[in-house]
Amino acid sequence: MPTTSRRSTLIALTALAPVSWGTTYAVTTQFLPPDRPLFTGLMRALPAGLVLLALARVLPRGAWWWKASVLGALNIGAFFPLLFLSAYRLPGGMAAVVGSVGPLIVVGLSALLLGQRPTARSMLTGAVAAFGVSLVVLKAAGALDPVGVLAALASAASMSTGTVLTKRWGRPDGVGPLALTGWQLTAGGLLIAPVAFLVEGAPPALDGRAIGGYVYLALANTAVAYWLWFRGIGRLSATQVTFLGPLSPLTAAVVGWAALGQALTPVQVAGMALAFGATVAGQIGPRTSRVRVREVASRGNTVTQRRRRSWPKSSAPVVASRSPRGRAVPVGVPCTAPPPAGRRPTGSGRGASGSVSTG
Repeated sequence: MPTTSRRSTLIALTALAPVSWGTTYAVTTQFLPPDRPLFTGLMRALPAGLVLLALARVLPRGAWWWKASVLGALNIGAFFPLLFLSAYRLPGGMAAVVGSVGPLIVVGLSALLLGQRPTARSMLTGAVAAFGVSLVVLKAAGALDPVGVLAALASAASMSTGTVLTKRWGRPDGVGPLALTGWQLTAGGLLIAPVAFLVEGAPPALDGRAIGGYVYLALANTAVAYWLWFRGIGRLSATQVTFLGPLSPLTAAVVGWAALGQALTPVQVAGMALAFGATVAGQIGPRTSRVRVREVASRGNTVTQRRRRSWPKSSAPVVASRSPRGRAVPVGVPCTAPPPAGRRPTGSGRGASGSVSTG
């Protein structure tokens, strides 16, 4: 399969993660007990992490105990509660709007921690994505709650930092994305558990509808989605992965329109087009990088061709000998067996140029 096709497939699979996360709001409001954000975060993270650990059967070693704990706290343990807190305290989709600055945070952190210089195009694309999301989800009304705004910014910063550190640290030798995802979900779930029981008390009574909702959140929405997300981080740039984030609020708007009967205005449709266009633009690498790669490849091919021309392909021994007519064959030209007796050597007379055929 061509490299371009593999890359497109990888981006599409990674994009399934934020698309899945976009269904969280509908599942939470339609299936789960109300006012239990911490318990919901716990049920999303810890069961999924334990399932992935059972499948991978690999535990951290050495420094990866604290690295997995840090990544689990940033990507899961702190992100989930802060995200739910901002959603409960901010009007409409303001939490999603504030959270959509994540790509800009990643651009800055990538310059600091990964040595990737920010470009004007990446900054502009991030701003357009945030503006498009605001047109889709922002509702007029209500004063902004400072705690909610800070929680939304902190959740975006937490996830963005976790994404960049995941890219910086990579994975231990012999450890796949399945195990790395299980480590982080388990660590994040263990961090949420005591806070959930202290703040919200005992778990609520669950009916079949709620159990089904939690199973979906734990498996498809978290275990599979985060596995695809961290797999994408390992193979794509941190900026590319983060620019897929706006697909989450866009999916939430589409699900709300299709399943919950929520209307979409022309302004929202325009915002969806802007945000989706910015997401696609965020997957296109710098043109100069591709040109340099082609130039390097071209130089390498030229050198290879020169080397091939400078060495004979024949495996015959390279020695000096005499031609059938008594002329010396220069050293470095592979000799072949002399022609059979009675056969005239090729060439007419002594040859106009003095060259000799070797058979």
